[in-house]
Amino acid sequence: MMPTEKTNKKKTTVTRIVSKIPPHIIDEIMQASRIEEVIGDYVQLKRAGSNLKGLSPFTDEKTPSFVVSPAKQIFKCFSTGKGGTVVSFLMEKEHFSYPEALRWLADRYGVQIPEAAQPTAEELAELNERESFYIINEFAKNTFAQNMHETEEGKAIGLSYFEERGFRPDIIERFQLGYCLNKGDDFTKKALEKGYKLDYLERVGLVKTKEDRSFDFFRGRVIFPIHSVSGRVLGFGGRTLMADKKIAKYFNSPESVIYNKSEILYGLYFAKGDIVKYDECLLCEGYTDVISMHQAGMQHTVSSSGTSLTKEQVKLVKRYTKNLTILYDGDAAGIKASFRGIDLILEEGMNVKVVLFPDGEDPDSFSKSKSSTELEEYIKEHKQDFITFKASILLADGINDPIRKSELIKEIVHSVSLIPDQITRSVYIQEIARQFEISESIVNNELMRLRKSTMAKQLQEPMLNDIPVPMESEHLLEGAQIGSIQQGEQKKTSILHEQELIRLMVKYGTREVCIKEVGSEDKTTSVIELIIQEVESDELRFEDPKLKEIYGIFMDGVADDTLLATSYLKRLENQDIVAFVSDIESDEQELSHNWATKYNIYTKSEVDNLYEAVMNAIYHFKLTKIEEHIQQLQQELKDKNPQGEDLMLLLSEQMVYAKVRKEFSEKLGRIITR
Repeated sequence: MMPTEKTNKKKTTVTRIVSKIPPHIIDEIMQASRIEEVIGDYVQLKRAGSNLKGLSPFTDEKTPSFVVSPAKQIFKCFSTGKGGTVVSFLMEKEHFSYPEALRWLADRYGVQIPEAAQPTAEELAELNERESFYIINEFAKNTFAQNMHETEEGKAIGLSYFEERGFRPDIIERFQLGYCLNKGDDFTKKALEKGYKLDYLERVGLVKTKEDRSFDFFRGRVIFPIHSVSGRVLGFGGRTLMADKKIAKYFNSPESVIYNKSEILYGLYFAKGDIVKYDECLLCEGYTDVISMHQAGMQHTVSSSGTSLTKEQVKLVKRYTKNLTILYDGDAAGIKASFRGIDLILEEGMNVKVVLFPDGEDPDSFSKSKSSTELEEYIKEHKQDFITFKASILLADGINDPIRKSELIKEIVHSVSLIPDQITRSVYIQEIARQFEISESIVNNELMRLRKSTMAKQLQEPMLNDIPVPMESEHLLEGAQIGSIQQGEQKKTSILHEQELIRLMVKYGTREVCIKEVGSEDKTTSVIELIIQEVESDELRFEDPKLKEIYGIFMDGVADDTLLATSYLKRLENQDIVAFVSDIESDEQELSHNWATKYNIYTKSEVDNLYEAVMNAIYHFKLTKIEEHIQQLQQELKDKNPQGEDLMLLLSEQMVYAKVRKEFSEKLGRIITR
């Protein structure tokens, strides 16, 4: 078996300190981390053979193309081409830096990092803007929590408010609730004393400045931190406790590079585990609704935080479940305004149910008046499909008006027309026909009309490939292509052969191969050393920057008398390299399988004939370099039109390279026909 760690020939080690985290700690973090667990917090994964499969978290797709390999601890998104390790995933999804992703994993899996101290003001200045915002929000969250538990004002106003709402201490701590002192600039002073920039404090929405006077944006308000899926604080909601109607009841953090309210669901960080567990998400409106539902044991509840449901929020839920139940209070106006949200849910192919609480009740008040069992039973017994619910709400306005009834039916059919699955649409058509006592064919005709209209609009939108190129531009492009197509194809082929060499080094680098030479004793060497020896002996160079860097890493290892295995490359900070290596591992067939036909690269029985496969790749690589040099000589003859001795030298050099090309072609022919 190919080793998964560094194969050390002389018991030496390669030391590469990355972002202040020692290499042995990085190894420990990677060994402790489980990619299926981490990604399972973002994507609903289902078993597919030895792998796990789900919908891509990076793009909108209907058919799962996102694959996780627990055995190899890698992922591959075939829709976007993204791939890599658990670190790569966190960097892509949460915009973590490399050390930040490692620290997050270390915290989750209990790996101690020696220098895991909070950054100083000087270190903070070196961090990027996004990371600075996260650190400032973390400081604010801790400050607001301390205010509420450790100051007289915080206890008397903030803590007493939450206690009066019936929230238990463990729930207050879990949701990290807090209070901003009503002293004008208390938080601002503390943040500036810590070295945080005023500009960042303003842009993240914690501080406001007017006429050269800075003050706390959330002063005198109880605080609800808003978390990302991974638990980072993105922003805050602040509720005033004053009765003055001129003062807005709720303030939310302004949007920033880390906070986009249309893409966030309050409470999802705490709810995602139970959403997957029960295969259902409960959706309500406000912060306290979510907290009360969680306290009552319904921990698969989230909130749109008082805003209209967005497509991004629906997709967020869809990562974990296709079943969404909306919890409504008795506000008829609010219910009607939310019908667009139901359409968005249906359009995503999700199953939507609706629960209507009694008049005067909302999830917050109702959950506190019932036991956990009673609350669960009420929700189960009062779930309605959206047709019954929508009809009951709208018919109440004009049940005896035939025109209004006709409009209602059209409105419901419009919602059904958004559902992507044909069978689901058919079931709803039957239900509409039964409920309104009209012909099923009439309902179906209206649905088909609506779908054709929608498709026609979509087809009218210009596609990028359909945009015409001006005639004069076409002539210019054609001329450029004719002049460079041969060189371009040669360059493309050269990169493919570079990639094949690196693939062999990644996949089989530490394996030994037997070199048989006529008149000499057989000797063994590693694939890495064989390729490096052949490339360096002819002073050849890689052109692709990424492949060149990987080759350099292997060379550095050999210089230290150490053969680097795949697992080492997957722990590098350069995520382009990690993705490339992961792609090689994620491909069940050899990457060069299709190249065998197109580029005559040998792959059959690669493992059994590893030496031949490696030499085949080396000869192709060298042959391409020879072809490039011959083309350069021909171009030089054409451009310079040399005479006399110069002409003879160029022609002589061209003949030598032509002879070498013939020799390599013959060697390749012998390898291929074996």
